[in-house]
Amino acid sequence: MSNANASAPANRLALVFIMVTLVVDMIGFGIVIPVAPKIIMQLTGDGLSDAATWGGWLSFTFALMLFLCAPLIGNISDRFGRRPVIIASLVAIGIDYAITGWAPTIYWLFIGRFLSGMAGASYTTAYAYIADITPPEKRAVNFGLVGAAFSLGFVVGPWLGGVLGDINPRLPFFFAAGMAGLNALFGLFVLRESLPAKDRRTFELWRANPLGALMALRRFPGIAGMIGMLVLIRLAHDANPSIWAYYTMLKFHWSIADVGNSMMFIGVVLGINYIFTTRWLIPRIGEVRATYVSLAAGAVGFAGYAFATQGWMMYAWMAVWSLMALSMPALNAIMSKQVGPSEQGELQGALSSVGGLTSVVAPPLLTGLFAWFTGPSAPVFFPGAAFLAGGVFLALALLWFTQLRPLDDVPVEAAEVQEG
Repeated sequence: MSNANASAPANRLALVFIMVTLVVDMIGFGIVIPVAPKIIMQLTGDGLSDAATWGGWLSFTFALMLFLCAPLIGNISDRFGRRPVIIASLVAIGIDYAITGWAPTIYWLFIGRFLSGMAGASYTTAYAYIADITPPEKRAVNFGLVGAAFSLGFVVGPWLGGVLGDINPRLPFFFAAGMAGLNALFGLFVLRESLPAKDRRTFELWRANPLGALMALRRFPGIAGMIGMLVLIRLAHDANPSIWAYYTMLKFHWSIADVGNSMMFIGVVLGINYIFTTRWLIPRIGEVRATYVSLAAGAVGFAGYAFATQGWMMYAWMAVWSLMALSMPALNAIMSKQVGPSEQGELQGALSSVGGLTSVVAPPLLTGLFAWFTGPSAPVFFPGAAFLAGGVFLALALLWFTQLRPLDDVPVEAAEVQEG
């Protein structure tokens, strides 16, 4: 019997804990962005161009472990329960932060990112826990809270990294280590196990293979054509976390606090678009037109970043670029219409695997572009090369989408008028 029928107060407290855990996970991702360049330069003695290359491989390590471990940890939680996996992941994240704050050499940062990627993969267990304790008719609402938690974490993380990093680049990590430890202690007291022993299954390694989710895409022929387009979108999207700090520090001489504040602003404008613009615009123009708008705005925004000559221009172009928030809700809606109700979860798992693979490739590719075009052997000094590449990726995705010729959708409001 599921714990969905457990006492409502206990479930609410557990849900609060899960939300806090997801916020902590995203803070850990975002807190690295503004302080990573300074720490890497301290440890290597290199300039920003070479530091960006190191940063790309650190991001590669994190993304690779996240991709490899997400299905593994999800299967472990099916065998041993959600509670021990979630609490252990918080302890591991705390250790990662402490290692990064203490790191005497660059290689210790790789150990920290290795652990952080493994621990961050526990978000799959957090999703499973929510499904365990929530009645089916209320799951959509609670999964919506997950998106809010991720947004909040990405707003707080870069801001926290910027404020504390201006005091000492290592201070944010010790603060985050303490926060993860306190949350793990909180979980020991309030988090009940959500998966009864009778509902657990034997661990099977073949089911923990991340490539299995990608193989499932062959069952969705109507979606297969969109995979290349989604790869291009994800490659472009990863330009921001990969090179934002290096670019703005080199070109505009921003401080750690400046970078943190700018990333917080990006999180805020994205959040506004996720919460309000998607609900207002997509019903009026439909998913297909919303996809065109979002990809075009993203391409223009990235080009604006690449050619900006003053720091304030980055904020102006954020308003344009942030309309990219429309793309994934619209595309998810288009693709979900092509599969049956019983295949929605499999579709989302496969799409997550595509995103994970792309996030492995993107950081070294984009930071490599930045390093090349800002290094001594560059044919022309052009710090915005990676951002311009992001714009090109989105323009190609837009052309790809045009060639796919998805069925013209009828906006919700127009459909209501026709039915009336």
